[in-house]
Amino acid sequence: MRALRLHGSRDLRLDDIPEPQVRSGTVKLKVEWNGICGTDLHHYQQPMVPDDFRHPLLGDLGPHVQGHEFSGRVVQTGPGVTGLPEGTLVAVEPLVYDGTCPACRRGDNNLCDSLGFIGLMGGGGGLSEYAVVPADRAHPIPDGISAETAALVEPLSVAWHAVRRSGLGDGGTALIVGAGPIGLGLLLAAKAHGAAFVAVSEVNTARRGLAALSGADLVLDPAQDDVVAQVRRHVPAGVEVSFEASGAGTPAVSALLGALAKAGRAVAVSQGRPVELDPDILMLTEINYTGSFAYNGLDFPAVIQAIADQRLRPDALISDRIALDDAPRLGYEALLEHGSEHVKILVHP
Repeated sequence: MRALRLHGSRDLRLDDIPEPQVRSGTVKLKVEWNGICGTDLHHYQQPMVPDDFRHPLLGDLGPHVQGHEFSGRVVQTGPGVTGLPEGTLVAVEPLVYDGTCPACRRGDNNLCDSLGFIGLMGGGGGLSEYAVVPADRAHPIPDGISAETAALVEPLSVAWHAVRRSGLGDGGTALIVGAGPIGLGLLLAAKAHGAAFVAVSEVNTARRGLAALSGADLVLDPAQDDVVAQVRRHVPAGVEVSFEASGAGTPAVSALLGALAKAGRAVAVSQGRPVELDPDILMLTEINYTGSFAYNGLDFPAVIQAIADQRLRPDALISDRIALDDAPRLGYEALLEHGSEHVKILVHP
């Protein structure tokens, strides 16, 4: 089969490799769509693991098939697998964990000591014609949801997890700094959780427009607007929750904390530049500044249900659809060179 494998920094090749075979407890998928995200781009430029590294849970050596945001249809099941008949459309939860470490035992499998991601660290990713994944990582998609939308479940679960950790709920108020794929996902997730007012700060004109179309109540340009003053003009006491999804460093965090109400909750969702922070603001206001990483077992099913209920309508996040052959040039390189023109590029094998 054809598969995109990473052979080194910015060395992504379309290789002809054997089709993966099902094992006990796994399912074989015909991949439908795979999204490219910021983590993929970082990995493409500076691979996370060397080819001679063998992840303890995934086991195989590189070069690895890429892609961790993907949907597919079941074509074969391994021994012991039930409830996933042939033809079932699934969204793949690529996170793998040992289930035995302290984090896993308390339910934080996204913080597992042996954490791994299919499509980044091995296991066979979604930028291929077929993939074999553990059956419990394959989430069935209800009728009426497309395979393209199903490929968005993974990035939306990152946003959903952050909103869930924030405690934002019905009637809540929030600021989101950054309107890239995760920032826009946070907007959709916040609205799905019942937020009454969500402001979005974003430098890119097209993404500001998409934030407005996606339900933002206030859209600001941090290059022109005083974000804190504008947010507090609408919510004088400050918003209950703020999310950092820009990676822009100290200026972003200044807005993140400055727009918060006393005892508010700030959540870091993106990786980015180092931040200078005066801890006095946390002490004097009792702001809770925390982080959110990936997702755990609760988030994929919740996102799928929210899409089925039409509380989440994410298809506007798709900015392009391309073939597997074109993924290196029109996917990875296009995002590196013209990332502001895109939100989510989907690849079809």
